[in-house]
Amino acid sequence: MSLATRQNRLNLPLGERAPDEINVIVEIPSGSRNKYEYNKSLDIFMLDRALHSPIFYPGDYGFAPRTLALDGDPLDVLILVSEPTFSGCLVVARPIGLLKMIDDGKPDDKVLAVPVGEPDYADVHNFTQIFPHQLRKIQHFFETYKLLEGKHTSTGGWDDAASARREVVESAQRFDATPT
Repeated sequence: MSLATRQNRLNLPLGERAPDEINVIVEIPSGSRNKYEYNKSLDIFMLDRALHSPIFYPGDYGFAPRTLALDGDPLDVLILVSEPTFSGCLVVARPIGLLKMIDDGKPDDKVLAVPVGEPDYADVHNFTQIFPHQLRKIQHFFETYKLLEGKHTSTGGWDDAASARREVVESAQRFDATPT
């Protein structure tokens, strides 16, 4: 199959039960310092860089297909997992919160989600059900992971699951309204 006929992962379905459960394409496994990004023209995950700081991603990090966030990229999603998956893995996840974030002066919010099929998170439906210290670690990661690169990010705290679902819907509408 040629690249021209292969389906681009950005165009995979958002999910049959969206926005309550969404498909997420993992770019960066939990615990990694490597920043992988999906290259849509090659349909491959490429190493963008290693984080300059001695810190690691606090969950599987990726994007929701068929979405367009305010920064012009697909909507970012951090999935809390017991074990890391791998780049390219599709995870059905339940949005439980939204981390408000500014990256380089632009909105870059992150949806916090849990895997639908993971028993450890079966009863988690809102970020308030996550240990407060774990939320602080996630927020700290996103506030500091680019500092040694000379880039500035800031966070504005957490919004609830309803806000996360609303962001999913708005990002999907933005994607659908964008000319191809």
